[in-house]
Amino acid sequence: MAGLTAQSGILKGTVTDKLTNEPIIGANIVLVGKDLGTASDIDGTYIFEGLVPGIYDIQVSYLGYQTISQYEIEVQGRRPTIFDFQMSEDARQLEEVVVKAASFRKTAESPVSLRNIGVSEIKRNPGGNRDISRVVQSLPGVTSTASFRNDLIIRGGAPNENRFFVDDVEVPVINHFATQGSSGGPAGIINIDFIREVDFYSGAFPVSRGNTLSSVFNFKFKDGRDDRLGLTATAGAYSFYLRQSVCHSCLPTQILMQNGNTRSMTGMRLHSLD
Repeated sequence: MAGLTAQSGILKGTVTDKLTNEPIIGANIVLVGKDLGTASDIDGTYIFEGLVPGIYDIQVSYLGYQTISQYEIEVQGRRPTIFDFQMSEDARQLEEVVVKAASFRKTAESPVSLRNIGVSEIKRNPGGNRDISRVVQSLPGVTSTASFRNDLIIRGGAPNENRFFVDDVEVPVINHFATQGSSGGPAGIINIDFIREVDFYSGAFPVSRGNTLSSVFNFKFKDGRDDRLGLTATAGAYSFYLRQSVCHSCLPTQILMQNGNTRSMTGMRLHSLD
């Protein structure tokens, strides 16, 4: 028991320019609410070591770039947490200041249609069963057809009018045993251990998501480990989850890339309807 309680977590990643993908040197990375901070090195890499496992909020800032805030990053003691940031330039030319009174007030804390859902929120959602389709059913304007299916009716649209993207690549369905004309099913396909965060649009869709009628889900996946092999398994009453994180440069024999450091993740999710 002493060995388990003594485990400490590691949070690391890179800070790059969103347009050029070049590393940003000297970016300030701060853990919000904690007296901890660091700066990115010449490769744009940052690292926090000796963290107590838990949920952290992080803020990244750099002169000439827009400040980024990321909430509810889960740090575990058994493996490092990798979280990369891409910063956008904040170029401004100051000429004059115009003050206008708007008819409606919109704050940054309450966007109209975009909801960013973290993986820790999915895990702790009561009755969600680690399934994103069940988690969003508690949001305003979202309902389902039956309690045993994941058909989503969002703002009156049909279940087959929802669009799903994994790292900006469209996928037809995200549920097992889906029926014709619907995107829902009894159980979800996506293993949430792969997910970094989910962007859920219930309206005002981005320009790149044309022909959307009801909603858009964009699942952003984690990167594989770059230091060693890892394995995560979860077993339930009617489901089994398995995730393997592979660092190819850590393998005894490097066949494809002798000098590279590639990362990949493989997973398996089994369900039973009995």
